[in-house]
Amino acid sequence: MTLLQHELTDFKVNAFQNNEFHEVTKADVLGHWSLFFFYPADFTFVCPTELEDLARNYAKFKEIGCEIYSVSCDNEKIAKIEYPMLADPTALLAKDLDTYNEVDGMAERGDFIVSPEGKVVAYEVISSNVGRNAEELLRRVQASQ
Repeated sequence: MTLLQHELTDFKVNAFQNNEFHEVTKADVLGHWSLFFFYPADFTFVCPTELEDLARNYAKFKEIGCEIYSVSCDNEKIAKIEYPMLADPTALLAKDLDTYNEVDGMAERGDFIVSPEGKVVAYEVISSNVGRNAEELLRRVQASQ
């Protein structure tokens, strides 16, 4: 089954950004490009380096009109990240984008580029021991635009 052109279902999750909590809904992601960046947990083997890499490149994503939403099914947070970190404790988003691992109770490493209309236009789900590169993700968003 492919997720290309899959439209996000309605959702409402808590986000941590700029040292504050707020809600993010499907309506918030419409009208601009989005990168949903799923990862298993904040303090695991690869996750912190990926999140920091995205943080270093966040301004470049914003320049091309793309918001980053990192998504984890755990409840931890990393304060130095400027982009919204979404808490998905019920795995609503992870299940909608078919990256939820029922056995582990966590999301697999997956990234989903979502159009301003709320549709997946590119995605990748990879093994949990393989890190991702923010520059490559940025290139893929630009190519999708």
